[in-house]
Amino acid sequence: MTRARVVGLARTWLGTPYHHQAALKGVGCDCLGLLRGVYAEFYGHAPEEPPPYTPSWAEDHGAETLRDAARRHLAEIPIPDAQAGDVLLFRWRERLPAKHCAILSDRDRMIHAYDGHAVLESWIPPAWSRRIAHAFRFPERPR
Repeated sequence: MTRARVVGLARTWLGTPYHHQAALKGVGCDCLGLLRGVYAEFYGHAPEEPPPYTPSWAEDHGAETLRDAARRHLAEIPIPDAQAGDVLLFRWRERLPAKHCAILSDRDRMIHAYDGHAVLESWIPPAWSRRIAHAFRFPERPR
């Protein structure tokens, strides 16, 4: 039930234009804004407010900021156990922190936002699959 609800909420964000650091359905969001918005709709309150961040924050700082925040609010699961409604974090380069997030909508499909694209539901190509660094599940109750 939880997973289906998460996917349903994420789909209501489809078409929201990409806007760095935003989290407003229909107005603009980035990948983190999408995740924060779905979290807020699911639990009735927003997770922590992120500090301002640049598009190159992961390369600039090297800290696993996104992973650590996800651990504070979601339940970490083994990557092979991820199912629809779970959250994936992607690492673009080896030894760099994960810096992109998406919500699985099916075994090989995800809902996400990235620069130049509105929120969309797309398949997960092999090049992206190889970059999955962490997986998380929305707990029944917020953390």
